Amino acid sequence: MKYAIDHKSPVPLHAQAEELLRKLIAEEAYQNGKLLPNEIELAKLLAISRSTLRQAINKLVYEGLLIRKKRMGTKVNQSVVSSKSNNWLSFSQEMKLRGITIKNFELHVTWEQPDEQLISFFEIKSDKKILKMERVRGKPDGPFVYFISYFHPRVGLTGDEDFKKPLYEMLENEHATVASLSKEEISAHAADEVIAEKLQIKVGDPVLFRKRFVFDQGERPIEYNLGYYKADSFVYTVESRR
Repeated sequence: MKYAIDHKSPVPLHAQAEELLRKLIAEEAYQNGKLLPNEIELAKLLAISRSTLRQAINKLVYEGLLIRKKRMGTKVNQSVVSSKSNNWLSFSQEMKLRGITIKNFELHVTWEQPDEQLISFFEIKSDKKILKMERVRGKPDGPFVYFISYFHPRVGLTGDEDFKKPLYEMLENEHATVASLSKEEISAHAADEVIAEKLQIKVGDPVLFRKRFVFDQGERPIEYNLGYYKADSFVYTVESRR
């Protein structure tokens, strides 16, 4: 095992162990179902206590990244994608951190007249067309999310950008627009015909609906994003601290 804990670092041991585990489970062997080393063996290799290691493992179990079964062991949870509310990233960045290979099934970019909701959110005139991007994304074996994004004209998108790149990195590098704040709403919906076709599910099947409002460093709106996730493929965790 090539990973190690820095016992002289000011970073707490459990936090280092958690980061190490995230890197470990991103490896192909573990993504394909290989069991993690048992707690005794792994704690010994890292020269930390089992309780410290268990704290890190529990965090990843809570996030839905790991499954732990009695008398069997701990392995990567291959059935769900997990996202956290206090560490928002672009979808590509989220999946990369979790070692999940993503495939784009559809990508469409169009210019549309905004409706009243978008006019109000972006605070723009009704005669100003805005860029709309639709993407159906998932694992190689099938889609699990359908995204619809609208962007403020101020960003300067032309429609010729490479939208296969991580979105917020592209906005920052090519348009000097830094996504700094995200506000989200989560609700449960039943799939209509359009959503069912995009996600390859039945009409009426449950989907998780995630609405994201993204702002720049001056808290000016830059993106209005709608995401429809297959209910059996996504876990959204919320972590609160006092």
